[in-house]
Amino acid sequence: MKRQTGAALLAAMLTVTLVATMAAAALWQQWRSVEVEAAERSRVQSAWILTGALDWARLILREDARTGGADHLAEPWALPLQEARLSTFLATDASAGDTDRDAFLSGQISDLQARMNVMNLIDGDKLSEPALVAFGKLFSQLGLPAQQVNSLASQLLIAQRGAGADNASNPRVPLMPQRVEQLVWLDLPARTVAVLKPYITLLPGRTPVNLNTASAEVIYASVPGLDLADARRLATLRESAHFASLADARLPGAVTAPGAIGQVAVASRFFEVRGRLRLDQVVIEELSVVQRDGLDVRTLRRERGMAAQAPAGPRG
Repeated sequence: MKRQTGAALLAAMLTVTLVATMAAAALWQQWRSVEVEAAERSRVQSAWILTGALDWARLILREDARTGGADHLAEPWALPLQEARLSTFLATDASAGDTDRDAFLSGQISDLQARMNVMNLIDGDKLSEPALVAFGKLFSQLGLPAQQVNSLASQLLIAQRGAGADNASNPRVPLMPQRVEQLVWLDLPARTVAVLKPYITLLPGRTPVNLNTASAEVIYASVPGLDLADARRLATLRESAHFASLADARLPGAVTAPGAIGQVAVASRFFEVRGRLRLDQVVIEELSVVQRDGLDVRTLRRERGMAAQAPAGPRG
């Protein structure tokens, strides 16, 4: 009798354990499904919000093109969008427990022609002497080794020549970079890339520097015969009145010398659009490069990724 009672008790315990295990597995599966659904919903919501923000930025640039003239930092496109609440525009599901979710959007449009275009180092199938001189001045101003300019230019030319060829037989041909960070592919040290990043960009084709938006360091490097003090003076003068034409800037005559024409301008075609979306404690950032030709504003590149976990703060 005792053996039968013990066996029954053991069977009951095994049954309870089995039921508990199955219940826990079912609960975990349900929780996982809810989390996957919530993550997918956040991804979709983030995508259409950031896409809408990019479309709005393109509309601003298109409307700016209607007025024509120079591009400068006092125009509407140059004003950053401070973080604004968007929770009321998000679809919420009370059963999912996300009715109190917060969504905030911020962003900014920047002029990419406020920086020196690395692609200016190439002129057709050869190196550009004026661009080599300009980048040499920039490297010198930033305390970077001057020999790295020639190395960068040579590697860039090799990469361009090999871009349309089959490089399987010559694996030493570097890939053509698409972003500033990828200049390390051209044997440029990572430290040098980090120092240069605020002052350079990679754009398709050759582009001039916009004197209305460029930093004093970039203006100094881009204008032949200009010293840093004069570049800073130009950057200060444009704060009171932007340059409507190159004549307004009263640049040295060297800027109009053969080979130097086209290094500077007062209008821009390429812009960077940054969007930042904060959903609760998750921050998603998107970076887009757009090209404006007349009223046509098209997106050349979009990159989106998780930025960081935002610090918890009071809900307002």
